Amino acid sequence: MSIPLLDLQAQYRSIKNEMDAAVMEVMESCHFILGSKVQELEERLATFCGTKYGVGVANGTDALILSLEAMGIGPGDEVITTPFTFFATAECISRVGAKPVFVDIEPDTFNLNTGLIEEKINENTKAIIPVHIFGQPVDMDAIMTIAKKYNLKVVEDACQAIGAEFNGKRIGGLGDTGCFSFFPSKNLGCAGDGGAVVTNDTDLAEKIQLLRQHGSPKKYHHTVLGHNSRLDALQAAILLVKLKYIDSWNDKRRENAYLYNELLKGLDVVTPYELDNIKHVYHLYIIRTKKRDILEKALKETGIGTGVYYPLPLHLQEVYADLGYKWGDLPESDRASKETIALPLFAELKREQIESVVEVVKKAIS
Repeated sequence: MSIPLLDLQAQYRSIKNEMDAAVMEVMESCHFILGSKVQELEERLATFCGTKYGVGVANGTDALILSLEAMGIGPGDEVITTPFTFFATAECISRVGAKPVFVDIEPDTFNLNTGLIEEKINENTKAIIPVHIFGQPVDMDAIMTIAKKYNLKVVEDACQAIGAEFNGKRIGGLGDTGCFSFFPSKNLGCAGDGGAVVTNDTDLAEKIQLLRQHGSPKKYHHTVLGHNSRLDALQAAILLVKLKYIDSWNDKRRENAYLYNELLKGLDVVTPYELDNIKHVYHLYIIRTKKRDILEKALKETGIGTGVYYPLPLHLQEVYADLGYKWGDLPESDRASKETIALPLFAELKREQIESVVEVVKKAIS
């Protein structure tokens, strides 16, 4: 059998005519950088997230970096975040010259343990970056309460969670900024790299717009050192087509996740935990088992796509050796890195494919 972790070809086939027409429209216009398509996407993203502004950038990493820069965060500052996430979350902190401070995760949701944040706050702490990991929102009420108490900025890393909701509100619009990645494998993905920032803060929106284009308010005039981080019109056109379908695709992901949950009952695996007051969009369907390596081998041998997210938490990465963390310092993150594994999940996944995956899981861990 052959079942991919994600089937982008199936998604493309379902909207091929619209996608092809959108691409050809841009090709015929020959307007490739920023422009009306990007502006339209920015406006629709802002509406989607319930914010005043959207700013298209080159990728999700830049969305994080530009958010921190626009907030004035830099050398000597500290930013609190999770170690159980993709490297870009901490990389952006280091890139602006600040220090990442890692806080352990909840064992059930894999999200930042908000109860451990305050003990890490000092006079150098300037911001918190909560990550809505795998598509499930962090407890943003707790995050914002802490941020208000200590006068901290909040940058939502929503790169895996577009369309997710916390207490009925879309994530991305709950912090000072919300950052999205449109990497092809994301729930809303383009045909290359792409990203965006959403915010209700006029000053931050204007600064990010300035920073994304070499710090240039008008052509050949530069007021600050910026970046080359513009979103291509071609990517914006593709995303405008896909944005119309994101809610229905996310709902189908949820249906498939619940089917997995039902079929995996009684097995020696822990299925995803979903809080009552959130809408999980299942960017990845992550289970945990002490037989992770055995299961990974069995899935690969039978042609089933899988992946380990994440095999080495950020506080133990070589690049952060100077921070002095060791195994056991953040025990839940360490344990999750040894037990978590992703099963195939996408909107077009069929019931019979899910049943086939579950049969392999049963045999592998029995």
